[in-house]
Amino acid sequence: MNVNQQPPMASPYGQPQPGYGQPNYAPLGGGYPGPYGPYNGPATAYQPGAPPQGYCTYASFPSKAVAANPVSALSSPLDLAPPPSSQPPISAAYSAAAPPSYTQAPPPVSGSPSQPPPPSEPAAPQPYYGGPPPSHQQPFPSSSPYSGPPPSSQPRAPAVSQQQSFPPGPPPPAQQPFPNSAPPPVSRASYSGPPPPIQHSFPPRGHPPSSQPGPFPPTFAPPAQYPAPQPPSQPGPPPFHSGPPSQGPMPPPSMSQQQANHLPPGPIQQPPMQQPPQPGMQGGYPPQQNGAFGQPVGPQTGYAGPQYPGQQNYGAGPAPAPAQKRLDPDSIPSPIQVIEDDRANKSSEPFTTGVKGQTPPLVTTNFQVKDQGNASPRFIRCTAYNMPCTADMAKQSQVPLAAVIKPLAVLPPDETLPYIVDHGEAGPIRCNRCKAYMCPYMQFIEGGRRFQCGFCSCVTEVPPHYFQHLDHTGKRVDCYDRPELSLGSYEFVATVDYCKSSLAQPQMMVVSDVSDMFLPLLDGFLVNVNDSRMVIESLLDQIPEMFEDTRETETVFGPVIQAGLEALKAADCAGKLFVFHSSLPIAEAPGKLKNREDKKLVGTDKEKSLFQPQSGFYSNLSKECVAQGCCVDLFLFPNQYVDVATLGVVPVSTGGSVYKYTYFQAETDRKQFLNDLRRDVQKPMGFDAVMRVRTSTGIRATDFFGSFFMSNTTDVELAGLDCDKTVTVEFRHDDKLSEDTGALMQCAVLYTSCSGQRRLRVHNMAVNCCSQLADLYRNCETDTIINFISKYAYRSILNTPTKTVRDTMVNQCAQILACYRKNCASPSSAGQLILPECMKLLPVYLNCVLKSDVLQPGADISLDDRAYLRQLLSCMDVSESHIFFYPRLLPLVKLDGGSLPMAVRNSEERLSKGGVYLLETGLHLFLWVGANAQQELLSNIFGTPTFSQIDPNMTSLPELDNPFSQRLREIIDSFRSQRSRYMKLEYKLMVVKQEDKAELIFKHYLCEDKSVSGGASYVDFLCHMHKEIRQLLS
Repeated sequence: MNVNQQPPMASPYGQPQPGYGQPNYAPLGGGYPGPYGPYNGPATAYQPGAPPQGYCTYASFPSKAVAANPVSALSSPLDLAPPPSSQPPISAAYSAAAPPSYTQAPPPVSGSPSQPPPPSEPAAPQPYYGGPPPSHQQPFPSSSPYSGPPPSSQPRAPAVSQQQSFPPGPPPPAQQPFPNSAPPPVSRASYSGPPPPIQHSFPPRGHPPSSQPGPFPPTFAPPAQYPAPQPPSQPGPPPFHSGPPSQGPMPPPSMSQQQANHLPPGPIQQPPMQQPPQPGMQGGYPPQQNGAFGQPVGPQTGYAGPQYPGQQNYGAGPAPAPAQKRLDPDSIPSPIQVIEDDRANKSSEPFTTGVKGQTPPLVTTNFQVKDQGNASPRFIRCTAYNMPCTADMAKQSQVPLAAVIKPLAVLPPDETLPYIVDHGEAGPIRCNRCKAYMCPYMQFIEGGRRFQCGFCSCVTEVPPHYFQHLDHTGKRVDCYDRPELSLGSYEFVATVDYCKSSLAQPQMMVVSDVSDMFLPLLDGFLVNVNDSRMVIESLLDQIPEMFEDTRETETVFGPVIQAGLEALKAADCAGKLFVFHSSLPIAEAPGKLKNREDKKLVGTDKEKSLFQPQSGFYSNLSKECVAQGCCVDLFLFPNQYVDVATLGVVPVSTGGSVYKYTYFQAETDRKQFLNDLRRDVQKPMGFDAVMRVRTSTGIRATDFFGSFFMSNTTDVELAGLDCDKTVTVEFRHDDKLSEDTGALMQCAVLYTSCSGQRRLRVHNMAVNCCSQLADLYRNCETDTIINFISKYAYRSILNTPTKTVRDTMVNQCAQILACYRKNCASPSSAGQLILPECMKLLPVYLNCVLKSDVLQPGADISLDDRAYLRQLLSCMDVSESHIFFYPRLLPLVKLDGGSLPMAVRNSEERLSKGGVYLLETGLHLFLWVGANAQQELLSNIFGTPTFSQIDPNMTSLPELDNPFSQRLREIIDSFRSQRSRYMKLEYKLMVVKQEDKAELIFKHYLCEDKSVSGGASYVDFLCHMHKEIRQLLS
């Protein structure tokens, strides 16, 4: 069969560039003097090229002759070391070390690099052994504004392994952390978190040493271009910098003598002067003494509390706590910077899938995909594209091995839909042993008469009608004429053996006796929509009038689904059932529920019972629905508790969706409801779906997450599968993998299309295998890892206390980063936190999951909302979970052309009183208006020039005749089109005026700040994570 498939072009990339562009980070002012000279690390033969954007991206690997285990250029070291002091230690926050600093380091040595070196050989670096720092290692004060030439024009310095660090200090006295406030979760081993942490590579440990309350202030430099160094304007040690930044002039001798790494050891005579506080800034952080944090002077936001009982004092009294410069948040890894770098580097060229194991662009990048043998990342995204060869290596790294699969994903207009292949009555060609379908991984042998399966290596005869000769390379001459031999995704027309039933039509029925469900009519249910359109519309108009005078308050729910199920059984077809419900079903009927809302259980070991279904009635009902192919969509309109955890069992198990409109009001919520209903009816969908994931020898699919039902351990059954649903699959080793052959996975979905045709959609994915941990950490995708970890955690709260789930997530993240530090980074100070380049955002994203309403709810979050969000996340793809946990915050200052303004980080400090900001969470849109917003800006958006005249209760933006208003509404419409649900501008929260009551809800989504419910800020959690890693390594 010829489908006019053109031979794919060779990949323009070759091997991919793993990781992201790495900026040159430097510490901030207010660092501490070290008692020793700088440590420059082993000299390597590594020299970065000239990547775009002025960042030192990963370009090549050093030879094996380099010193063992240098720090990766995909690493992000952070110095966390104590200053010398003659004072005795006092209580410590997080019982940690000193503030972190962010630096650059060379790549790890790997036995199997994932990309070839560049043609040009790097120049030999010059080691540096002390004295005044060289020109490429100059300090940059944090208070200086960004200036200087563009990054692309700055000269490059040789990339010497200059990993400077301080010696670690003694541990602080053991005390309880976080009095009077909720601490970041401490890792425990009481429950098995997301696999593979079955066996830990580190010895068991008890609780970490406690600490006095107080944020942990890392010191970094902003990831951008820097001005030339200036002498510090305040007493105290200026910052230091390590790594290969742009060259600059040498500092004056007076400055070089003040470098933090060149001061002789000695006590700090007096504290440095503190910068005056700025509006919206938190108070400064006390400096450390001998590795311990000082007692805060005055109250600290969110961490107020008296001195801890049992705290030891040495000598006459506690040491003085001098003030310290406030941490600049720009200095720590920025999600916005990573997103923008990925867009700049990977959006201009198409992403070709022909190279096995290459990491795709981020989900936030707009890119085109060309299928050349592997499934598009729109269909499958993996947590790791370099899979460990052995189970021991997987357990040691703790990196989850999973894939997020979206079988019926909608492709953009510039990409080709999967081709449909029809092999006639014979059906698709399959392996005789493992039953894998024909794909590009099958190797034809013996002149094309047989093929060897790439999954199980079994040899199968080629049917005569499918035979074709081979060319000189061993490929069939019709390889590019057959989608199943050259593409990663395609569809087969199923034969009679695969068919079950035809498609269903919408129907309605009324049964008076709900205790004994029966079918009132045997025929006459199905009508042609076009022929009966007037009758259907008339019926919809009559329904509100029929029941407008009813006084019945008790409702039923289970019998409604049973009635629809019986109708589909009578018609002998599959279909979709839309259920609209508003209250707790308390009437005497099957599926009766009781009100079990009890907020006293929140935070206790019994909290998990609130997420479990009340009875097994709905679980049994969902099994019957799946067997018949009855998909249920539930639209809820509650004004009080309705037990979403129980009512959602049937929709979740049948592949349906749950929509929730609390305190529904027609005038404000009508548009959202109608758009949700319209999209649900119109979106592409398959019925009676069965999905199976096959893998090559050595790994197997062991666990599944999503909205489906499983009657066995291999088949995922869905009564309905739409274009928004995802199934997340976890893999484990059952044998050793080979680096030469890699690992294969094939997802096959059998379903009935909306046209009534039985089809089989196949997605194939090949990844590399590695025996070196450095290769594993080089090809991971953080967004997919967070998607999997969050789904695992949200499911675990059904059987495990929430606090234990949170602690286990922190423990696994610490295990991942500690394994990298132990095995892939060069020896360095214990006070230095080193993050893999492709995982440097893992702490901030994990903290967002920990602070989510499901795992750490605020006082105003209802149990129904938590259950609803838990069910909603179970079938989210990676792009939806990313925006769900880390919302997008856009400043609306200039809306020129067709591009979006660059987002800013989710922190209150990023909000300007003179600006207007649009916040997208994936479910809601907020428009925040600063108190000093410009009159022209207000006039263009709201049609009023003054802040006081803006109505915070408006339900939609006025349609003004100016380019700014038109462009803003286009942006909002584009956001809505990208999401599976209609995002409304929240009623009474659409416009959030600064210092208004509604601003508290808006700030709830600023996930880098400390949350009202006790969640740690990004800075605090990063330092808490460093403490966990140090304890694992010790």
